[in-house]
Amino acid sequence: MNTIRNCPVCEETYFKDFLEVKDHMITQEKFKIVECDACGFHFTNPIPEADKIGEYYKSEKYISHSSNKKGLINFLYNTVRSITLKEKVKWVRNVTEGKCLLDIGSGTGHFLKAANDNGFNGIGLEPDADARDFAHKNNHVRSSSQEELYNIEAKSFDVVTMWHVLEHVYDLRKDLKRIEEILNSNGKLFIAVPNMNSYDARFYKKNWASYDVPRHLYHFKQNDISRLLLDFGFDLKKVIPMRYDAYYISMLSEKYKNRFILFGVFRGLISNMKAKKYGYSSQVYVFEKRN
Repeated sequence: MNTIRNCPVCEETYFKDFLEVKDHMITQEKFKIVECDACGFHFTNPIPEADKIGEYYKSEKYISHSSNKKGLINFLYNTVRSITLKEKVKWVRNVTEGKCLLDIGSGTGHFLKAANDNGFNGIGLEPDADARDFAHKNNHVRSSSQEELYNIEAKSFDVVTMWHVLEHVYDLRKDLKRIEEILNSNGKLFIAVPNMNSYDARFYKKNWASYDVPRHLYHFKQNDISRLLLDFGFDLKKVIPMRYDAYYISMLSEKYKNRFILFGVFRGLISNMKAKKYGYSSQVYVFEKRN
C-alpha cells in the first residue's frame, strides 16, 4: 500500500480518520478515508500502489467501463446513459465554439462518439486496454493510453472533459498541471465528480456507493474542487447537477446494505429535493482557463 504524506489539495501533512469503507464492488477489503486537518479535504489513505490499482477495476461489476446490462441497476445505468450523453454534448457545446476535444478517462468511447457525431473533433485517453479496444471496434473513436497525456503538444485543445474521472487520477496535481498546459487560452475544463456533501452521502455514510474505495482516491465537496483548480489557473464558471446519479447511487447503496434496491428511488428523490442545501449527488464543474 502507498501512504499519502501530503494533502492533495493544500499539501499539508496532518490528517485524522474520517470513515472506514468496504470495497463493496469487488474485493470486500476495507479502506480508510482521512480528513485533512488544515483544509478539510477527504481522501482514501493508504491506497494501492500505482502498479496494483488496475486490479481493482477488473470486474464486470465495474460497469462504467462496460456495457453489461445484466441486472436491474446495470440495465438502468445503460438506459439512462443514452439520455445523459445528449445532455453532456449540449453542455459542452453551450460554452465553447471550439471543436478540438480531449476526453480523459474515455472508457468505452460512448461520450466521444456522441460528441463527434455532433461536430466535435474528439479523441480520448483511457488507461484500460480492453475499454480502448471496445471504443475502437464498437464506437469507432480514437483513444490512446493515459501516458499519452504527456506527449500532447501545448495548447492543442479547446475543451477537456473528465466525466467521473478526477476522483480516480493517481497523480492528481501533476496531471492537472499538464491539463492546463494543453488547453488553449480560455479553454474549458469539464469535471464531473460525486459530491460527498450530498444528502444521499450523509444518509448512507459508509455504505454510500460513491465512496467506491479504493478506485475513488479522492472525495470532493464543491469548495474542495474550486480551491484545487485555482492552484492550476482555472476559474469556476458553472455548476451543473447530475440528477439521475442520486437514483443510481442510492439504489446501489441500498444493495450494499442488503435492502430492497428500489428503496433507493425514494432516497434519490429526497436527495434531489434537498440539493439546494447540500448539492446534488454528483455535479459537473465547468472551469475556464485563466489568461
